Amino acid sequence: MKGIIVAAGYGTRFLPVTKTIPKEMLPLISVPSIQFIVDEFVSSGISDIIIITSRRKKALEDYFDRELELEQIFRNEGKTRQLELISPQNANIAFIRQQKMMGTGHALLQAKNWLGDEPCVVAYPDDLHFGEVPLASQLIAVYQKTGCSVMASITEPGDVSRYGVLDLDGDGMHVRGIVEKPSQGTEPGHDVSIGRYLYTPDFFALLEEGWEIHLEDAKKNNTEPGEYFHIYALNRLMEQGRVANCSLEGTRLDTGDPAGYLEAVLRYADSIPEYRVIIDSFLKNRNSP
Repeated sequence: MKGIIVAAGYGTRFLPVTKTIPKEMLPLISVPSIQFIVDEFVSSGISDIIIITSRRKKALEDYFDRELELEQIFRNEGKTRQLELISPQNANIAFIRQQKMMGTGHALLQAKNWLGDEPCVVAYPDDLHFGEVPLASQLIAVYQKTGCSVMASITEPGDVSRYGVLDLDGDGMHVRGIVEKPSQGTEPGHDVSIGRYLYTPDFFALLEEGWEIHLEDAKKNNTEPGEYFHIYALNRLMEQGRVANCSLEGTRLDTGDPAGYLEAVLRYADSIPEYRVIIDSFLKNRNSP
């Protein structure tokens, strides 16, 4: 099974820093966000990883490349800890560029010919997972049980009008549909979709089918094709009862906007004793007279 990380977008909510630095390289303390996804994949037994980038994301390729001179310096100086931190990934990482920003469905199609006839786990780096069992492993377990494509979800007990809400079948496992941003009181439940999927090969066949329809519609209307998303293929699979839900176990951190990113940094720092001391000291001094 392969892994795909979709990392081609502009990251406009983080301007001006994302003018030159990919959003996926913004760190939780010292670890780039994308590293957590790669670690999740590797911990789940996924060693072949495709990162979909764009021409502004050269830093991602440099980050996952080797830094031979620095390695030699650390080796000569006996700095084993630093050497460990920059050691090569235990994975085969390839990069594919989306040459024109045309939506997530179009981005995923760039990887279709690399996948072969096997399922893959797709990650959007805005969603980071921390827990005893890696999220990709949880998706794989549901796939092995059902043979279906799998969506990851979390349960939001309160207002879900800002989310894509899953409409689950009576078995509580299969997904009948997704209701985007339902008005309060009309939501089909409180399981909301997050950016982690496992797709079976039939998903990509449907994704290609939808792309052809998308192009034909643009041609009929004498317009340029707009953004194309993965929802066409997903809806088709849901109609066939071929999509299952994986309710996340663990903690999900949403780094998709500056407020969520700040919370993610704080929560991650709070999990590390040496940084927790700093947070506690800050809060104590902030609240003191």
